[in-house]
Amino acid sequence: MQVTLRTKPISKDRQTLFLDIYPPVPHPETGKLTRKVYLGIYLYDKPKNDIEKEHNKSTKKLAENIKAKRQLEIQDNNYGFLKIQTGNNDFLAYFKQLADNYKEKAKGDKTSWISVYNYLNKFTNGNCLMRDITELFILNFKEYLLNVKVSEITKKKLANNTAVGYFNIFKQVIKLASQNNLLEKDFGINIKTIKKVETKREYLTFDELKLLAKTDCELPFLKNASIFSGLTGLRYSDIEKLTWQEIQGNEKDEYVIRFTQKKTQGVETQQISLDAVKLLGERKEPTIKVFPELIYSAWQNQKLQDWVYSAGIMRKITFHSFRHTYATTLLTLGTEIYTVSKMLGHKDIHTTQIYAKIIDQTKRVAANKMTLD
Repeated sequence: MQVTLRTKPISKDRQTLFLDIYPPVPHPETGKLTRKVYLGIYLYDKPKNDIEKEHNKSTKKLAENIKAKRQLEIQDNNYGFLKIQTGNNDFLAYFKQLADNYKEKAKGDKTSWISVYNYLNKFTNGNCLMRDITELFILNFKEYLLNVKVSEITKKKLANNTAVGYFNIFKQVIKLASQNNLLEKDFGINIKTIKKVETKREYLTFDELKLLAKTDCELPFLKNASIFSGLTGLRYSDIEKLTWQEIQGNEKDEYVIRFTQKKTQGVETQQISLDAVKLLGERKEPTIKVFPELIYSAWQNQKLQDWVYSAGIMRKITFHSFRHTYATTLLTLGTEIYTVSKMLGHKDIHTTQIYAKIIDQTKRVAANKMTLD
């Protein structure tokens, strides 16, 4: 008994998917031998954009899973057909499959997709079928994301702009399920996304960065890693995993970092200064981490803040503030915003424009101080 996955051309430049079963098996209702089982899902012949490409990839994966399950059922002499187009399909399992097979071009990043799945799993107590997905369900989950506590100890809510990204990923999964004919329609198409809020990005001036470079810190590796971020713009996650083989130089003392961003999975080549390289210390074996002691913890976060206060900078500064410092310093020095965007590894220049607004605001404050009164 062999089950083969095949396609057949249909309208609008698409291919419908079906199982070709040979020899044929009895239909569970009519008793007649049936060879073709249409799955009710389709592929685009020539995907025109990232959504259609992602649709094709996830649909192929789904069809292969159905084929494998059907093969096992037939081998066990179970000739009943899979209920492919009913609402009994497991929406959580479908979501988990998409998250596990995340591709870079999908909206968001893999960690975010898995986080949304975990929140949805908690919201539904681990039980969510396709038939449960309605506009009301989507609105309720939207409200849940806006109020869910990320910690039962601190009672701190999920950040608003994090909820924005998570809800957009959830709506994307709804859309993909609709395109795969697992939902009768895209129930989220008329539901507005969560509105982004303008967040304050705390940063240091370059003079303050130089002041910190001259100030002792209880954890010297934390000081060096922080200043390194201020001189390169690298995120904490990329500095924490940075290895010596990613630091490359030549006889002219010109250095670059060749690495894969943890957040976006984008491959980057970042030019860095000799001053930044000097913070790294003696070169080690290629696969050894540059900052092996750097571990994200509340204790190290507090030591960073203590160091900032000891320099006389009485503001709340986090490790990520050093990345903001890099961006605002470049813009202050007149670096063109497109170049800054590339140096930060941003996929969208609109993200970089937030820093431009900060600089404009700083200029306005400075201009307003120029008064004869």
